[in-house]
Amino acid sequence: MKAIAIETSGRLGSVALLDDGAVISQEQFEHGLQYAAALIPLIERLCKGQGWTVRDVQQLYVSAGPGSFTGLRIGITLAKTLAFALPIKVVAVPTLRVLACNAPAEAKHVIVVLDAKREQIFTARFERVAGQLEERETAHLDSLSEMLNRSPKPVLLLGEGMKFHAKYVAGQSGIEVAAEEFWPARAAAVGELGTEMAARGQFADPLTLTPVYIRVPEAEEKWGKRDDKVTG
Repeated sequence: MKAIAIETSGRLGSVALLDDGAVISQEQFEHGLQYAAALIPLIERLCKGQGWTVRDVQQLYVSAGPGSFTGLRIGITLAKTLAFALPIKVVAVPTLRVLACNAPAEAKHVIVVLDAKREQIFTARFERVAGQLEERETAHLDSLSEMLNRSPKPVLLLGEGMKFHAKYVAGQSGIEVAAEEFWPARAAAVGELGTEMAARGQFADPLTLTPVYIRVPEAEEKWGKRDDKVTG
């Protein structure tokens, strides 16, 4: 089973190749609109390095959100394009679960933190049970202070939102912030989770596949307010 994993939800993007569930290649890149056009050549180059063509790939795993609105659109659009062009099955992998995979094995409680602006975060909370991370709070919009009030301690925080919300951690005991190198999501983790979801038959319909935004993009929100003023 040959598969591609795509991660474009954050500041750093990445692509990984998997063969029978094992990651055999991964490459990172700086996320941005200018890299959207380079993704297909990157995938083709990685495939060529393994002696594959894109047409050999049977499954594609994509980080579906929440995260960067622009980044998610790039990843989901690419997944849909490949699914329509090739006989390939798509798995939409929850981004916050991908990020939780960065937590070390000794971390029992984990909170993922992504900046949602306006002093809010996109977040989810996990607990390690019998070696596996189980979701205790699904992806939602919240504040870090409220999440910390509800979470058992000690708790590990990780995610690129910590850059903007670290002030809510200062002076509190039982809280650890992961090193910055563990904040970005990785295509390898998208691939590992995607392999598990595919084994359970959790494939997405390319026709209806959309990013998980949780909250509408700011531009759409402003446009909606404009329409309300016009029709009000």
